[in-house]
Amino acid sequence: MMSKLIGIEEVQEATGMSKSFCYKLMNKMNAELAASGYLTVPGKVEQAYFESRLFPTSSIAKAGDAHAHRS
Repeated sequence: MMSKLIGIEEVQEATGMSKSFCYKLMNKMNAELAASGYLTVPGKVEQAYFESRLFPTSSIAKAGDAHAHRS
């Protein structure tokens, strides 16, 4: 089973930022999720949430692609 959670290495690779910045970013996202009532895992963040928060245009493009294929 492939994990839906990503760790610090994946966040660093995606952002190109330092480990300390990525931990701050991950903590912020986990705090947002916790405030919404979700359980969180320290040092991990859900991949789809990470992508939607950091790369909103890619999720918009995916949604647009889904609508573009309708006839």
